[in-house]
Amino acid sequence: MVTNKIKRPPPSVAICKSASRLKLLRSPADILCLFTLVFLAVGTPVMAQKADGNYSAKLQTLTNDLGMSFVKIPTGSFMMWTFGTLKSTHRVTIPKAFHLQTTEVTQGQWKAVMRTSPWLGKVRNEGDDYPAQYLSWDDAQEFIQKLNARGDGTYRLPTEEEWEYACRAGTTTEYSFGDDVGRLGDFAWFDKKDDTGEDYAHRVGLKRPNPWGLYDMHGNVREWCQDRSGKKSTSAKTDPAGSLSDWSRPVRGGSWAEYASGCRSGQVRYFDGSDRCPSCGFRVMWVPAPKMR
Repeated sequence: MVTNKIKRPPPSVAICKSASRLKLLRSPADILCLFTLVFLAVGTPVMAQKADGNYSAKLQTLTNDLGMSFVKIPTGSFMMWTFGTLKSTHRVTIPKAFHLQTTEVTQGQWKAVMRTSPWLGKVRNEGDDYPAQYLSWDDAQEFIQKLNARGDGTYRLPTEEEWEYACRAGTTTEYSFGDDVGRLGDFAWFDKKDDTGEDYAHRVGLKRPNPWGLYDMHGNVREWCQDRSGKKSTSAKTDPAGSLSDWSRPVRGGSWAEYASGCRSGQVRYFDGSDRCPSCGFRVMWVPAPKMR
């Protein structure tokens, strides 16, 4: 079963409930809230929150019967960073929209599918809402294979290009919220080089999302991508499949163990696909079966 998941802004709902109790619309704010509640009730797509706190374009979300939430990523193009240069070098076009998981795969979701806990006794915190970690690329593929056997569509890891495109969410800055590294703490769990004691994975979705409603694209756990680390072309590409050469696999987004520079939108590292990295997890993309869209 797939459902449209609507996030209801708590302040608006609270005001609307107040107006309902009074059975009066006392102000323009109450009227606005009433319309907000009506639109939400009929299934208005969730609104993505911009870095400045305002709401931007409407985003369509879907949730599968495991409770995994996905947001529809629109078509478009962007200037992609090239490994080793730390600058945008070539344009990549994404011609087909796709649904990307709004958070990293959680421990609860992993256990529901795999019935295992690879992180058991190795991480500081355990719980259904924490990201699944100590996972290799091979582990992610096994999880995806079992997801695909469920018959509700096709799941896979995003390619590097798809991942960076979704992370940037239309921005051209070092982070999805701009270039001010001082704001990274609002969006990411990362190594702040201090004694805050927060250098570990946290529950998913606690920080602010990027403009397209994706959480923890910066920091928390590194995220495996589908392709390999072979030499990337620096010419313009449309819907690239990623490299098929080399033994290593890309991880994106940085993690709780990375400094701020390692959490930039275009930053990438490459690990052996069989490596169960302590700070590695993943999120999946989904093409729902036609009857479920």
